[in-house]
Amino acid sequence: QVQLVESGGGLVQAGGSLRLSCASSTPIFSILTMAWHRQAPGKQRELVASITSGGSANYADSTKGRFTISRHNANRTVYLQMNNLNPEDTAVYYCNAGLPGRPFVPKYWGQGTQVTVSS
Repeated sequence: QVQLVESGGGLVQAGGSLRLSCASSTPIFSILTMAWHRQAPGKQRELVASITSGGSANYADSTKGRFTISRHNANRTVYLQMNNLNPEDTAVYYCNAGLPGRPFVPKYWGQGTQVTVSS
């Protein structure tokens, strides 16, 4: 079982920044593809960004140029740097982990962290 613990959510004004962190204790962290999903009230869950074990990143069109996903394998942590936030980014953000390969299939989920962007 892979446990994922998110942190870093909170309330920020539009135009501001937040950095989410997701820590895992699993020894196989370095081979996993990691990702962030988000779900806003009344909306479907959306893949925000993903990063492979080798560091190749992909982003949703809505977050390209504003969000950056990164990972530190030695610390078993994945990050999501979010800049120029707007109210449409308000959601619960979930850290995911999955086995290598395409398409990315999230197998493990964190508990989620709330991000609220005020206008």
